[in-house]
Amino acid sequence: MKIISLNLNGIRSATNKGVQTWLQSQNADVVCMQEIKAQQADMTPEMLNPAGYYGYFHYAEKKGYSGVGIYCKTQPDLVIEGLGGSNEGVQDIDSEGRYLECQFGNLSVISLYLPSGSSGEERQAFKFSVMRRFMLHMQALIKSGREIIICGDWNIAHKEADLKNYKGNKKNSGFLPEERAWLTTLFDEVGWVDVYRTLHPDTTDESYTWWSNRGQAWAKNVGWRIDYQIATPATAAKAVSTNIYKAERFSDHAPLIVEYAE
Repeated sequence: MKIISLNLNGIRSATNKGVQTWLQSQNADVVCMQEIKAQQADMTPEMLNPAGYYGYFHYAEKKGYSGVGIYCKTQPDLVIEGLGGSNEGVQDIDSEGRYLECQFGNLSVISLYLPSGSSGEERQAFKFSVMRRFMLHMQALIKSGREIIICGDWNIAHKEADLKNYKGNKKNSGFLPEERAWLTTLFDEVGWVDVYRTLHPDTTDESYTWWSNRGQAWAKNVGWRIDYQIATPATAAKAVSTNIYKAERFSDHAPLIVEYAE
């Protein structure tokens, strides 16, 4: 089972850069997308349902903003759009189109886009609020008995090895102590697994997934690893290979590809 996660930084822009052609060549079973920056009226048939795929989306209410999507070869048994339903107090999260879950038997594949707090104190406060509430959901998910893969842009670099300039970013959103501790809790206490790091424990590999558009970050590989596939332990143990695709650029993020044994 091949799963790809990619922050598109706009599905229309990424499509113009050839992402749909590339996805067809990858023959993935599931593709999780974040930051589609579109509403349904903006979507072409190719974007909604590429050849051989069913497409599902959770659009943000604000135009040209946020939003997540999933392409899958097999039609899901159930699609859950947003964190609503039995969860109260998540309307502000759902209005930004940040969570989409497709269920296939006992397996759930989720596309997630956690907020960035880099634009100012107000958004950082919102990010912390989302993290606090989403942790409760992560705890419930792992106790559900389902096998789960959560693909997404988490907007947090976990450890010093996960960004080039860690010394200069210790007080910046995405590498704050509280954010890093939140991921540590997720992995070490709640029991989720960082699939890429499990297969690539060598922290000298500079395995980044996002590069700022400022300066020459891409050219100099001054990046951050903020895109993860995080899974329940039994599913994570089935991961046989993973890589970050950088031969082409469709976005300021690179696709994260993981192959899982059936």
